[in-house]
Amino acid sequence: MKILVTGSNGQLGSEIKDLANKYNESDFFFRDLPNLDICDLDQLNKFIHTHMIDCVINCAAYTDVEKAELNTESAENINSNGVLNLLKVLKKVNGKLIQISTDYVFDGKQTHPYNELDPVNPIGVYGKTKREGELKVINSEVDAIVIRTSWLYSSYGENFVKTMLRLGLKKKELSVVSDQQGTPTYAKDLAKVCLDILCSENQKIISENGKLYHYSNDGVVSWFEFANEIMKLRGVKCKILPILSRDYPSITKRPHYSVLDKTKIKEDFNIRVAYWKDSLKECIIALSKN
Repeated sequence: MKILVTGSNGQLGSEIKDLANKYNESDFFFRDLPNLDICDLDQLNKFIHTHMIDCVINCAAYTDVEKAELNTESAENINSNGVLNLLKVLKKVNGKLIQISTDYVFDGKQTHPYNELDPVNPIGVYGKTKREGELKVINSEVDAIVIRTSWLYSSYGENFVKTMLRLGLKKKELSVVSDQQGTPTYAKDLAKVCLDILCSENQKIISENGKLYHYSNDGVVSWFEFANEIMKLRGVKCKILPILSRDYPSITKRPHYSVLDKTKIKEDFNIRVAYWKDSLKECIIALSKN
């Protein structure tokens, strides 16, 4: 099986790259800009046909929530049109797709974990464009699934964990939002889930229960609590002060509650989900080795 990982220089793509050698029955192709642009249909079509790609894990995305509000066209092009391009080419070669999406498709007004059947209502450009990408997959005839995730972090790239550690080593105290709840997701855990699903014996990824799945680590936490645990695990003495969302300057709204129900992915693919603190500890150890 030949697997293409798009957006391979990001957090998730980098973690997949690290794990790929454990799935040695498959051949992997890791591509990112400028070497492969999913928004360029001709380039994408040529690459997939030339290399006889069987499966794609699409990690390419416009993920900057605030910049998306100012660059709607770019966000839509990558998060929606790029996904459509992948589906068009994969349909021709009878290929498979794992599309990564986000908790930002929800408005955050719910008070219990969101499952795949709960209504979506994105409140910003990022969430809206990712939802458009989801719909492209859902309405396609391609053997494909969407995995929504939340609060992604890794030892690679830029993310909340690395930002907190960088600032915590420079400052005596930091203010962090305490009224937004969700679940952090270690990109390494999500990478393993994607690979386990694609490389399973039957190599079929469509579920009889639909194409949508939720995956994050287990547990519920606020950004404030998450920041405190980061400092604790790394032994950083910076004091974390709680603030409300309304006191945090931002041009975009974020869901106040975006915990994802993982029951479906656990049952359909026999996935074991790690507790968020355990995965964070693993990531902090990885960072300390860098």
